[in-house]
Amino acid sequence: MALFRLPTSTAPALAPRGHGLLLRAPQMPDYVQWSELREMSRLFLTPWEPIWPSDDLTRSGFRRRLRRYAEDIAEDRAYPFLVFRESDGVLLGGVTLANVRRGIVQAGTLGYWVGQPYAGKGYMTGALRILLPTLFGELNLHRIEAACIPTNQSSIRVLEKCGFAREGLARRYLCINGVWQDHYLYGLLDEDFRG
Repeated sequence: MALFRLPTSTAPALAPRGHGLLLRAPQMPDYVQWSELREMSRLFLTPWEPIWPSDDLTRSGFRRRLRRYAEDIAEDRAYPFLVFRESDGVLLGGVTLANVRRGIVQAGTLGYWVGQPYAGKGYMTGALRILLPTLFGELNLHRIEAACIPTNQSSIRVLEKCGFAREGLARRYLCINGVWQDHYLYGLLDEDFRG
């Protein structure tokens, strides 16, 4: 096994599944489900996300998003996943591993969202538990980081249930909903996950 994964011309096709969930990269046929879930969950998601671009839910905006995702995957910068319930193919939310750093770091940053109708039902905890072996295995990461607003108790519970350790507080870390917000910083190491 190589110590460091280097970008290749062929990005890995990652589609982890388990516990009744399937995670895979977004595709154009997902547009309708994705845009409907995001729209119906807008007020629920707004306090925890950056301000959405004006064309975010349009078909052309989604197509641009897919092009950017394809470039990010090909360059080993980020890996986006949509989370589906396997029994009926319903879209539940999304997870993205972004800011992938290689070399002596071997780390990435995790972000996620869940549609309002599916919040609080354990889907995101399940999705991360399914995804983490892929991130530490196929992507050969040593460390996965995440950040959340201190008042986002749901996100804190998800991270802590999945074994992430709170490592500190970053002041005015990310611009969320138009305001620079403090964030708790979390980390999970490969050896902690496997131990």
